[in-house]
Amino acid sequence: MLLYIFNLFISGAEIAIILFIAVIFLGADKIPDVARSLAKGLNQIKHATNDIKRDINASSASVKKSSITKDVDEELSKVKKDLEEFSGSIKRNL
Repeated sequence: MLLYIFNLFISGAEIAIILFIAVIFLGADKIPDVARSLAKGLNQIKHATNDIKRDINASSASVKKSSITKDVDEELSKVKKDLEEFSGSIKRNL
């Protein structure tokens, strides 16, 4: 998955160079631990963003259902009905 994300921005040769440098600095025995830690971090970020999205959607849904929006919807429907009646009388006169 991580390599797929990198493929969107860098080429395969650049990925190979990055992996080679990682092996030199970290050593082959620590790379799986670093990759595992990186994957856990990305997973936590993903879950945190999903929680934030869920909270935003829940709060926006509660705002949509508030009495203010219901009152505005009622007034808009009244105005729409009045306009339809007015336009209907104009059409009949033509």
